[in-house]
This record gives sequence, structure tokens and C-alpha cells, in this order.
Amino acid sequence: MKAFVMKEIGQVGLVEKPMPQPGPLDAVVRTTAALICTSDSHTVKGGIGPRENLTLGHEAVGTVHEVGSEVKDFRRGDRVLVGAITPDWGDLASQNGYPAQSGGPLGGFKFANSKDGVFAEYFHVNEADANLAKIPDTVSDEMAVYCADMLSTGFMGAENGDIPIGGTVAVLAQGPVGLMATAGAKLRGAGLVIGVESVPSRQELARAYGADEIVDFTKEDVVERVLELTQGQGVDTAIEALGANVTFQTAVKITKPGGTISNTGYYGEGEFVNIPRVEWGVGMADKTIATGLCPGGRLRMERLLRILEAKRLDPTQMTTHTFSFDDMERAFEVADKKLEDVVKVLITF
Repeated sequence: MKAFVMKEIGQVGLVEKPMPQPGPLDAVVRTTAALICTSDSHTVKGGIGPRENLTLGHEAVGTVHEVGSEVKDFRRGDRVLVGAITPDWGDLASQNGYPAQSGGPLGGFKFANSKDGVFAEYFHVNEADANLAKIPDTVSDEMAVYCADMLSTGFMGAENGDIPIGGTVAVLAQGPVGLMATAGAKLRGAGLVIGVESVPSRQELARAYGADEIVDFTKEDVVERVLELTQGQGVDTAIEALGANVTFQTAVKITKPGGTISNTGYYGEGEFVNIPRVEWGVGMADKTIATGLCPGGRLRMERLLRILEAKRLDPTQMTTHTFSFDDMERAFEVADKKLEDVVKVLITF
């Protein structure tokens, strides 16, 4: 089969690989649609260390090609979604309520990390009954694939943010995760959602997904503007959706005492992330910093698919580019270098 791999740090390409085989509890899925994530760029640049001929990608849907002898709920031909995070559900971390951390810190993050990812004609899924979800007939592959990571991670930002009904929320950066955090904040009942973004097309998408106000950091001071919009109080919840030191510090500064800084960003460089001491109340402002890795698993995916089936959200508004798998190298270049006003790149197989 063809696979798109990280040959080494900084180098990618299409190669031939053997088809994966399922274990007794596992499945092999024939890929029908996938999305490129900024995390793939971090990986290629060395964010998780050196890898050799590692298949990239962690956002995909497809049809079941083969299942192991102990798989009960899925059969060949089923249209399925698999989360970007595929936990080991018997692990102690899973039993403790943190399945994404099963097998060690970030251990549920297997695709394009500890095993080959989904940018291939076929890919392997561990614990199929727990990590696959059937896609409803009314939900297209192009829509369902967004549940794998973007919806799950963005919504996690809102969920971990402990947003009170009618509360105030700022989402820092309106990339795909930030846009879904904005949508998630609205679904959670926020009364004021502030999107921080400078790119006009992303500002427009942020408004479409529920942002009531837009703050452009290239034109105004974010802290001053957010405080003005919240009558000097700061927000109940600040969602960091970029993964940059300066953005994280801003999130701390604009959060009111007793509020929550919900981090979804991937910090791919730098040794430390700094907390502004005074705005943190010199450590005593009752500001909670919540972190999390994209929730995975069948139950999570089924809940997200239900939102799409009920037409409460259309994530395909974020699809700015579509390429066939044969054009994967160009597709990755567009996504990696942020060319042509890209938001999200869809790959069809």
C-alpha cells in the first residue's frame, strides 16, 4: 500500500509499505478521507523526536477492511470514525479517568507517534470495539472526519474551561481547534465569546461559529480590549488554542480571579512556558490552569457524531483545500507553510 511518511526530521514523501494486520481485538480500516493537522508539522520538525519512515496523520475515517477474531461490534464494510487518540482501555490511567494518558504521559497518542498513522491506504486500530464508531448514514465522511481531533480537542477546551451558563469566554487563536473551541463555548451556554485573531477569513469563520466579539492583536492590545469588554473583570474562561508562550501568558492575564485557563495548544518549541507572576496573583489568585489531550474512544466519537447528525454544527466550513492522496506532498506543503489562506486541508482516497 501507499503511505505518506516522515522519512526523517524535515523530510516527507510517499512510499510503499506492507498492509497492517489486525490482532484479535483490532481492526484494519481502508481510508476514505483524512485531514492534515498542525501537529503533523510539529512532528516532521522534530516535536516528538526523531522518527524514521513513520506514517503521518491522526485524523481519518474509512471502511472496515478486516477485524480480529475477538471484535464483536464491527464488520467488514462498516463506515467508521476513529479518534486521533486511541487509548488502551485496560490501562491504570484509563481506569483513573485519564485514558488519553494510558501507557504513560500522552500514551493514548499512538498514530504518527508510537505507531504508523493514518495517511495511508489502510491503517491499524487497536481495541476496535472501544476505539471505532459507526458513522450515521446522514453524516458524510468529509464531515465526520472532523470529529477525530478538531471537534474533540476544541470542545475539550470549552469543557475543561468550566464555562458557567452566561459566562464570558476568550478563545486565543482561531485556527481549526480555536474555531471549534469557539463553537464549543457557545454550545456550553457562554453569554459572551471573544475570539482573538488577526486573519480576516478566520475572523469571519469565528463569527460564524459563535464569536460575539473579535479582538485583532495586530491592531489593539488584547488584555486591554478584553478587560474593556468584561467591564474590567476579565473572563471566566480563557482558552489557549495556539501553543505559544505569549498567548499562554495573555490567557493568564485576561482571566478573572477564580477563572480557568484551559489549554489546548501544542507547545512545539522552547524549554519553558512562563506564567506572569503579578496577574497570577503571585500564585494565589485562584486561577486554575487546566490541560488535556484530545479525548478519544468510541463513546466520545459517538457523541460528537450525534451533534453533526442533529445539524448543530457544520465543521466543513473550515475545509479550504481538498487534494487527492496522490497529491499528498503538495497538500502537506500547503498546510505546513500556511499557503493560500489555508485553514484545513482535506485528503480524499
